[in-house]
Amino acid sequence: MAIDYSRTISLAASQRQLFRLHIDPWLFGALTAIVAFGLMVLYSAAQADDEILLSQVRRVGVAVLAMVALAQVRPQFYLRWSPLFYGLSMALLAWVLLGGASAKGAQRWLDLPGLPRFQPSELLKLAVPMTIAWYLHDRPLPPSPKDLAVALALLLLPAGLIAAQPDLGTGALVAAGGVGVIVLAGIRLRLIVAALALVPLSVPLLWPFLRDYQKGRLLTFMDPERDPLGAGWNIIQSKTALGSGGLTGKGLFAGTQSQLDFLPESRTDFIVAVLGEELGLVGVTVLLALYLVVLARVLFIATRAATTFGRLTAGGLALVFFTYVFVNIAMVSGLLPVVGVPLPLVSYGGTSAMTLLAGFGIVMAIHARRG
Repeated sequence: MAIDYSRTISLAASQRQLFRLHIDPWLFGALTAIVAFGLMVLYSAAQADDEILLSQVRRVGVAVLAMVALAQVRPQFYLRWSPLFYGLSMALLAWVLLGGASAKGAQRWLDLPGLPRFQPSELLKLAVPMTIAWYLHDRPLPPSPKDLAVALALLLLPAGLIAAQPDLGTGALVAAGGVGVIVLAGIRLRLIVAALALVPLSVPLLWPFLRDYQKGRLLTFMDPERDPLGAGWNIIQSKTALGSGGLTGKGLFAGTQSQLDFLPESRTDFIVAVLGEELGLVGVTVLLALYLVVLARVLFIATRAATTFGRLTAGGLALVFFTYVFVNIAMVSGLLPVVGVPLPLVSYGGTSAMTLLAGFGIVMAIHARRG
């Protein structure tokens, strides 16, 4: 009894400390569990490479510090400065198209003095939902046709510029954040259904404007076996890894597709295939359950927000997170074309972790001042 009492007191003290820092315990706990789970899977995917693990720990650590710092800021600050943030992000995005750094046939990065190379498009994942929320927060809802047109323009302009880099995956994530805000603003259901119906119908119209590699990805998506040793290799190996894991998997460090390097990009875009092969359906389900907790908590925070801006921003950021998870897992499973979207807080790399955790910091700031 004494031990249980001491543990209860210690837990209560920890929770009070989190509240003082404006950190939501439920959201923070679920995110911590995902990061820990992801580091374990990454260590296996990296074949026990300590340097890769330590590098990821450092990157996630910086992202967590950014989340905590952003949670201390009052939501009124985000409301006031969202348009400027959007304008600055768009200027940097235009700079990329005019003279950004290129790699692997894509021009997506900026090299600025004193700063590491970064993608300005990542900033738009936060700027777009916040700016559309800023625009709609003091206007009648559901939005009028004029306000809806302005909101769509704020969404489509950056998404189109990002797609031109080309980077369809990030463009889809940016668009998702804006769509989330518009949906939460009360747009009619029939308009949402009509918009979703237009997506597959637009493919034939967009086909002439797609680059050759993008056309190849769509053709490979429809028939991976058309080029099993070339364009179809990634998705064939990914589906093989996922299927061979069965219910409980082969065990960490025991996967054949990943450990024998049959699976490309096993540390980044296709890391969920490593998870499925080594920890099976059980491992994938655990991770999906943690993602669901995060999504549910952010949506709950959105419903409890004190202002329209807070509600719309939190909801938009929730849809960005959901799109990250859905697109990556659907891509690795062969349900969507390969577009290069990392698995949130699991894939190797710091850019997406920084963007996501910064967004969660803003959500926590909204929740801490909901009264």
